[in-house]
Amino acid sequence: MASPSSPTSYTPAQAGVSLARQLLLWVLLPQLVLWMAGGVATYKFAAGYANQAIDASLLQASRSLARQLKPIGNGLLIDFPRAAQDVLEADPADRQLYMVSSPPGQFILGNQALPPPPAHDSEHPPALNTPYFYDGAMPVNGRASLNTPPGQPLRLVALYLRFGEESGAPQTMLVQVARSSANREELAQRILVDMLLPMSSLVLLMTVIVWLGIRAGLSPLARLRQQVEGRAPTDLAPLQLASAPRELWSLATALNTLLAAVQNNVSTQKRFIGDAAHQLRTPLAGLKSQTEIALQSATDPDLRARLQRVHESATRSAHLVNQLLTLARAEPESVMAHDRQRFDLQRMAQAVTAEWVPRALRLHIDLGLEQDADVGTPAANDSPVWIEANELLMREALSNLIDNALHYAGRGSQVTVRVLPAPLTPKMARLEVIDNGPGIEKGDHKRVFERFVRGTDAGDGCGLGLAIVKEIVQRHAGHVELINVQPQGLCVRIELPLAEPTLHRLPA
Repeated sequence: MASPSSPTSYTPAQAGVSLARQLLLWVLLPQLVLWMAGGVATYKFAAGYANQAIDASLLQASRSLARQLKPIGNGLLIDFPRAAQDVLEADPADRQLYMVSSPPGQFILGNQALPPPPAHDSEHPPALNTPYFYDGAMPVNGRASLNTPPGQPLRLVALYLRFGEESGAPQTMLVQVARSSANREELAQRILVDMLLPMSSLVLLMTVIVWLGIRAGLSPLARLRQQVEGRAPTDLAPLQLASAPRELWSLATALNTLLAAVQNNVSTQKRFIGDAAHQLRTPLAGLKSQTEIALQSATDPDLRARLQRVHESATRSAHLVNQLLTLARAEPESVMAHDRQRFDLQRMAQAVTAEWVPRALRLHIDLGLEQDADVGTPAANDSPVWIEANELLMREALSNLIDNALHYAGRGSQVTVRVLPAPLTPKMARLEVIDNGPGIEKGDHKRVFERFVRGTDAGDGCGLGLAIVKEIVQRHAGHVELINVQPQGLCVRIELPLAEPTLHRLPA
């Protein structure tokens, strides 16, 4: 019989990004965009305010310089003492450059070769006494200042003034004052840094708060996941949530509804199997008895052969019914804590082995309980091995193992039962049934523990013996495995938790 397909499992790569990371990404992405937009806007505002401050200082300097130029007749009196010049050039790192020309373009005073203002056509001449602010760069051939290299960006103001007597032809004078744009950029960058540092700290703090909020909001989902992952595959009890959001309550309710439906179906199937098995036991027992009586009185060889086949079929059917009942009793809900008791596994193994000795003798098989444990340990029968389990089910498990060994080991083989504390696993007891029969291929060791799966086509078994053993052992928090024996044979090893030692009160 083919083994059932295993449930689909997903690796972390197939599962995708976690919900918490997705929520954090969707919350932080707008914050990052807003942070960048805020930085750009802050820089533009800072540059605008720096321009306003620089433009105000340039306008003041240009008007102060214009007042030093006094018209006399058709000429100019330049009253520009050294002290005034020192005021304009007070900051060596950011000197104010100036130039006076009349008519515009003909150098009179100041730093030569400043960038000219934007050109005006004849129909729209520049307005007098009105400042024109513009950006420029120091010409390559300019000699304005040692601290202003060629190509240096400049912020300039141009002021057109009229001078000369009214009777004569009016003349135009151009006053230009310039400052390097480096200080403006530096000021804008300082404002930007001073604004972005607190904003970055706030964004970081908000990120931590959002992450903590997401974790707190998803904690009920994590608790639900732990409940689902931590339970046994046969545990169909409803999921419990102390407090959870409405959406998670809906999911838990849907899962509980599904679990209740599955539990109802499983219970219905188990009741059917149990009822059917109980109903079949009586007629099968009667059929076996009748065939035995008929075999004793029948003389016709053909009739005896047919009756023998009927008897064998009835025996196999009775054995199958008994195993189905045992399997039903081994289900999780049937093995309760109050059904377990403390008993000596060694003594139980002796009793069960003794019960199977007559059948082993009929099959010419040497069945016995090993008197000595592994080398270096005391005799197995000298000290009890205490476990806490359902003794009836453990007897059934050992009986199935001995039955399988007698059934498949073959005539003239040896079957040995051994009980000892597990040498490599603390607080565990070990029960082994060893035979020197043909054994089972190593590739089939796990598959033969499935229901209705047989390791060989020989014999008339139904493939439930090892499945019953595995079910009983797992219900008692143990494990079972198959080990090939050299040169041939099979060892079925069961390990079960040892019972806690009892404390005896000493008399006062």
